[in-house]
Amino acid sequence: MKTGFLCCQKTVDKEVLRDVSGIMRPGLNAILGPTGSGKSSLLDILAARKDPHGLSGDILINGAPQPANFKCTSGYVVQDDVVMGTLTVRENLKFSAALRLPKSVKEQEKNERVNQIIKELGLSKVADSKVGTQFTRGVSGGERKRTNIGMELITDPAILFLDEPTTGLDASTANAVLLLLKRMAKQGKTIIFSIHQPRYSIFRLFDNLTLLAAGRTLYHGPARHAIEYFQSIGYECEPYNNPADFFLDIINGDSTAVAMSKIDETNTESTEESTEYGKTLAEQLAENYSNSSYYQETKAILENISLGNKKKPKVVFRQITYANSFLHQLQWVSKRTFKNLVGNPQASVAQLCVTAFLGLVVGAIFFGLKEDSAGLQNRVGAMFFLTTNQCFSSISAIELFVVEKKIFTHEYISGYYRTSAYFISKLMADLIPMRTIPSIIFTCIIYFMLGLKPTVEAFFTMLFTLTMVSYTATSMALAIAAGQSVVAVANLLMTIAFVFMIIFSGLLVNLTSIMSWLSWLKYFSIPRYGMTALQINELTGLNFCSSRNSTNLISSYNYQQISQPWCTGDEYLRNQGIDASSWGLWQNHLALTCMTIIFLIIAYLKLHFMKKFS
Repeated sequence: MKTGFLCCQKTVDKEVLRDVSGIMRPGLNAILGPTGSGKSSLLDILAARKDPHGLSGDILINGAPQPANFKCTSGYVVQDDVVMGTLTVRENLKFSAALRLPKSVKEQEKNERVNQIIKELGLSKVADSKVGTQFTRGVSGGERKRTNIGMELITDPAILFLDEPTTGLDASTANAVLLLLKRMAKQGKTIIFSIHQPRYSIFRLFDNLTLLAAGRTLYHGPARHAIEYFQSIGYECEPYNNPADFFLDIINGDSTAVAMSKIDETNTESTEESTEYGKTLAEQLAENYSNSSYYQETKAILENISLGNKKKPKVVFRQITYANSFLHQLQWVSKRTFKNLVGNPQASVAQLCVTAFLGLVVGAIFFGLKEDSAGLQNRVGAMFFLTTNQCFSSISAIELFVVEKKIFTHEYISGYYRTSAYFISKLMADLIPMRTIPSIIFTCIIYFMLGLKPTVEAFFTMLFTLTMVSYTATSMALAIAAGQSVVAVANLLMTIAFVFMIIFSGLLVNLTSIMSWLSWLKYFSIPRYGMTALQINELTGLNFCSSRNSTNLISSYNYQQISQPWCTGDEYLRNQGIDASSWGLWQNHLALTCMTIIFLIIAYLKLHFMKKFS
């Protein structure tokens, strides 16, 4: 398979590539150049993973326009590993096969395909070993990189793109990865990859070389002819020097190559002339290449191809096609998400243990509440703590989207699943086990240790209220975190939001006394709705004047002397401006439900419209 491309140009803010053209044939096609030369940009454009805005030119596959869903049918191995570390090598490959191969392919055939790739990539010994995370040790760096490649080979793509495949690998492992790619290239695949500074044992494997600097082509042709070409324009590679280092030295202007005298004179004249016109070294070398036979030959081939494609349909770069239905995607993404949850006990089990421990501590502090002045204060204080704790414990949901952002972006662009399938699976894996179960544990411990109202209805009302507070706070965390790349930024935003919400929760300040131009902020306070519902549920019908010491009650943490004592919970609620009726209770739950839905919609829209192209 041959891949042709012409004149890729971006002119929005900065010219990244200029008049780049060439032909990528079956084999190893390396894109070499210093940092900032445009290697990754060119690779992303060829793979249809670059925002098409600002680009001009044509990308042809076997002489025909690039398909709109090319990104889904080709393979692309990103620079950073994007495999789930809590799963085994085999499980990661099976996930790719389940979602990228059509449902018409039987399960047995998919498993055979996975086993074949494991064998081809030399992963048989570690097939059932976990890839590894920051908490658990897994396979080696080379095996991890081969797993990434295997994820893309599931569909047996004719063209495979790799962005810096040797990054983070030692010299021996990097060489092994390139030998693997060489074997694949001999099977007729067109493999295109960017690389920075390979050693000679890797460079000699290249079939075709594209040398870039400052977005311009300095050479495009057979890799074995590159040294000969640079000799023809006045640069001679010293014996035993690595060709890749030699090329980069030339580009950087610090080459120690000794030119032949005749060529040296020509080169001196060229340098003087270019200085007169203010040309950079990259522009000089690009001009030399444009006058070479390699460029003229490539240009002639591409012009002949273009003549047969005068009426080309406009390519829609962003079109993504899926091999399976929404329900099939939801099933597999949910299955992987739950496996990831189980395989990462540091987060799941730790949260349950912390919840139980915290429940016991709080239960001991507020143990055995009585119906006196202290009992009222302690009840209100306990309810404030419960709602506040539910809010701050939900901050952990921030990592749900941030940590897996690169995985989601890559898999979405490659056509693994729809955004909706990913979003729903995350909700099922987080809201149900990580928010509901801790709320149940917390309520069961607290309720009976504190000795709250002994009715079944009151117990389940409290359980439902704490769960809804947790759901709403979690939804808010997801809405803030969706699209974010830095966990610390999302954490800061969440903390600031909760601090202001706590001020308007109804404990630190009497909401009826707040100025009208500020009082509207209380409607955005999640703790306020939760605490109000808990107070109505618990304080209604209670009498706190049975004790002799019933005067001068102190409102929890308000630190103000009250001249008129509250003898009943209903009086306290009225003083706080709380409607103690049945509707007054459930309107708080309705408000939390509406806020949850709104936050989830915001989170989904941010995820859906998040920039997924570079």
